[in-house]
Amino acid sequence: MSNVLYSYLDSISEQTQQGDAREESYYPFLKTLLEEIAKEKERTIQVTVLPKPTEAGNPDFRIWDGSHQVIGYIEAKTPGTNLEQIETSEQLKRYLNTFPNLILTDFYEFRLYRQGILIEQARLARSFIPRKLKTKPPAEEVDSVLRLLEEFFSFAQPPTLTPEDLSVELARRTRFLRDEVILPELKEQVAKGQGDLFGFYDAFKKYLVAGLTEAQFADLYAQTITYGLFAARTRAQNSFNRKMAYELIPSTIGILRDVFRFISLGKPSPQMEVIVDDIAAVLNSADVQAILSQYYRQGKGDDPILHFYETFLAEYDPETRERRGVYYTPQPVVNYIVRSVNFLLKQRFDLSDGLADENVTLLDPAAGTLTFPAEAIRLAFQEFTDKYGEGAKETFLRRHILPHFYAFELLMAPYAIGHMKIGFLLEALGTPLRNGERFQFYLTNTLEMEDLQRISIPGLSSLSEESHRAAEVKKTKKILVILGNPPYSGISANQNEWTENLLKTDIEGAQSYYTVDNQPLEEKNPKWIQDDYVKFLRFAQWKIHKAGRGIVAMITNHGYLDNPTFRGMRQSLLKTFDEIYILDLHGNSLKRETTPEGKPDENVFDIRQGVAIGIFVKHGRGEYRGVYHADLFGTREHKYNWLETHDLTNAGYQPLSPQSPYYFFIPRPKENFHTYHSWIPVPEIFPVKSVGIVTARDKLTIKWTPNEIWTTVLTFSKLREELARQTFQLGKDTRDWKVHLAKQDILRDNGPIRERIVPILYRPFDVRYTYYTGRSRGFHCMPRPKVMRHMLAGENVGVTITRQVKSGESWQHCLVSDLIVESSLVSNKTSEIGYFFPLYLYPSATAPDAFQQVKTPNFAEWLLPKLTDAYGFTPTPEQVLAYIYAVLYSPTYRQNYAEELRIDFPRIPFTSDSKVFVQMAELGQELIDLHLLRKVSNQIGVKYQGRGSDRIEFVRYVPNNKRANINSDKYFEGITPEMWDYHIGGYKVLEKYLKDRKGRTMDDPVGYIHIANAIAQTINIQAQIDKIYPDVEIDVII
Repeated sequence: MSNVLYSYLDSISEQTQQGDAREESYYPFLKTLLEEIAKEKERTIQVTVLPKPTEAGNPDFRIWDGSHQVIGYIEAKTPGTNLEQIETSEQLKRYLNTFPNLILTDFYEFRLYRQGILIEQARLARSFIPRKLKTKPPAEEVDSVLRLLEEFFSFAQPPTLTPEDLSVELARRTRFLRDEVILPELKEQVAKGQGDLFGFYDAFKKYLVAGLTEAQFADLYAQTITYGLFAARTRAQNSFNRKMAYELIPSTIGILRDVFRFISLGKPSPQMEVIVDDIAAVLNSADVQAILSQYYRQGKGDDPILHFYETFLAEYDPETRERRGVYYTPQPVVNYIVRSVNFLLKQRFDLSDGLADENVTLLDPAAGTLTFPAEAIRLAFQEFTDKYGEGAKETFLRRHILPHFYAFELLMAPYAIGHMKIGFLLEALGTPLRNGERFQFYLTNTLEMEDLQRISIPGLSSLSEESHRAAEVKKTKKILVILGNPPYSGISANQNEWTENLLKTDIEGAQSYYTVDNQPLEEKNPKWIQDDYVKFLRFAQWKIHKAGRGIVAMITNHGYLDNPTFRGMRQSLLKTFDEIYILDLHGNSLKRETTPEGKPDENVFDIRQGVAIGIFVKHGRGEYRGVYHADLFGTREHKYNWLETHDLTNAGYQPLSPQSPYYFFIPRPKENFHTYHSWIPVPEIFPVKSVGIVTARDKLTIKWTPNEIWTTVLTFSKLREELARQTFQLGKDTRDWKVHLAKQDILRDNGPIRERIVPILYRPFDVRYTYYTGRSRGFHCMPRPKVMRHMLAGENVGVTITRQVKSGESWQHCLVSDLIVESSLVSNKTSEIGYFFPLYLYPSATAPDAFQQVKTPNFAEWLLPKLTDAYGFTPTPEQVLAYIYAVLYSPTYRQNYAEELRIDFPRIPFTSDSKVFVQMAELGQELIDLHLLRKVSNQIGVKYQGRGSDRIEFVRYVPNNKRANINSDKYFEGITPEMWDYHIGGYKVLEKYLKDRKGRTMDDPVGYIHIANAIAQTINIQAQIDKIYPDVEIDVII
């Protein structure tokens, strides 16, 4: 066998000595070598040199076993190429992440990788000898090269792939198909305006997903191919390949048939053939029938299809999984919802057969792999056969299930899997689908209502037919039950005119989500109402409202239960439905939720956002009305067990009485609720307010010193756009912040102008510097000029407060400032963004009488007259602010109204007692002076000690010594644990200040000592406030 290698070495060295040989010149020699070694080993192989028009395509060689199994791939490079560098290239990383058996070679050296890991390497000879010395090199590791190639040939996919292993293998290849084959080919065809892929893309965009991008189509089409092959493989009895797929896909799944008419029978590009054949080979090596039949025919184990798609997405594209909010729904959750629906149909709608009643129409509008419809079908069959026997099952299927049960899905992979799953389920139930029959599961965007015209492209008529059938269900079919697990993504993937109108208008009597108590919602940033799950709930509400009766049963994000932004939504649901059942499953790690006993509370999904089951019933029967609520805390296993053994009859639901203005769907403490909500919310006291400044690029726009920001601005404004992006590591542009607009903003009005450098309160007690123009979508994304100009026009002070608290901490989100402020001043969590309320308003510089006008208090017009009448004197604006600040820093106030403070702006009780007002205002002013570092003394003796470097290398607090160490030599002493643990908002103030300066020099230790003293004195003043605060609530005037 070594003779084969010596002959190969002769050939390639002779080719190398010619000096101008291209990589392709060596291909015949390597192909012959592989074939000869396989022949001597009595292996049957086929070696194919793959077409690769660009660097983004396939590897250079594919080796088959002669039938349906791909052995592996070889990527070749010109002799002398540095293979170490190639190993780190993006191209090879893609190959290693896709192909489990790969050789990298320069024809002289060979490197073998398994599952992306280098397992063997061997050098036949040194290529520089024929290249430089023009002579044949001596052979070196002949036996090692032979062993490496034999190891390469021995690779085979295991015949017993688990569903998880199979989904991972498919995901890797599908990602390669999408990124390296379909997308490049599509871009080329779009530029030309012709080609097979272009035809599919144009049709999918017109008849399935409006606004479909090239990248999105490549994703959709790649998944279509993979799961079309998967569906076909389940129907293949023995061997399987790409060309067999078309005949194996049921004719009733028209979209898949249209695609595979081209993939199996047409002429896809050679690059596409290669990777599609590879996917088919993986499927051929797995006993898919055995994997599925164990569950569907023997009833053993978990349903593999339920887990299959989620495992696939997690490997294939985690971002798409997150963006579309796709998560596998645990079977206990599904069972609870379906059982509850079945119960309500019997008890509230007088349908004694429940889901088996032929008057029931059912829709899952975001069906995924049909988990909910499958369980509904299973329970309907059970109801029917228990009552009427097995004899009429096939009639039941065709008279009820097939014509009355519907489902929608937007993503191609679950669509293909779902059809396959229902086929297996119906076979297991003894009622297999006949030729020409299908379950009414449509590929469509539920939230897209645009009328689509009939398609005229030959071979793609199924797309428009599918779309029109789905549109008929959306628009005209009366649906009695809508259930499922709609996607929830904070940023909706469904933005169109119809969904906007659905949410914002009173559609056919269903109140808009943007109004409450007949008034506009007046939310500055109501983006959470745009979450997809809200849109799906609204769609379901609209369908049931149109039908006049019905049930909506869904598991969703639980944010709508108590978030103030959803108060219009809650009121709207109350008006539409007669009964509402809320089972809050909690598990919100974002809020650090725990059980009532303080133990960990786990989510039923692998997500951080808490969830709830909502069941909404419209029946028109007066004796059954109300809102009912139950909580379920504990471990995931406990929740699953509970859901399997409970339903609406024994879940312990308690009645609620949702009331204006919030209409909460959770229990509220009645003793505090009415008292607190009679007080005035802070935004009604200060009419002019806004969120703090949002820079979008803090590292560019916020600096430690005036000189540093000035140097940054000068440099940034002079660099070319892309060089500026790289120099300052700015990443991709966003909608509201772009590099070129930031540069333009600086250069306007003969800029840069040094006078525009201003201090900004960035974090508690942390003053930095920025370049402020006041123009939105410029250097700052959102500079909030309508508010911040009042802080720059003259002496002023204001207070930052958050509207909500989501972190699980108690409310402590309040801080005063006499500078402009950044939006994350008191918390860097998006949901805890800071709102700033200035005390004074200055006239506009462009007003005709600007110089004659004086600053005016930023108070509601009625406030000072009301206080004057009560106190017999007119409080100064500073006193009013100080009084408010004292109330907000009262520990008793914060504790008593903790729940209310979590969900909306604080409300202020103004005492009727002038003495109490003055006392509170005096203490509040002391706090303000402390927090502005105006009047701070070192009363507690904090000192900066040690010798050596002032560099902050680490931050370590030692409570026993009351020391905060910044390195091994220097420390601050005299800091008590209470001071160290003190929070303002989401930050431990003293720790945060030091950690933000890690790696820098402690250049102002006295300033830090002042901050520590301010914290210590704040704690003391809070105790004094609490002695007075109970008197505040004795008699409140407003």
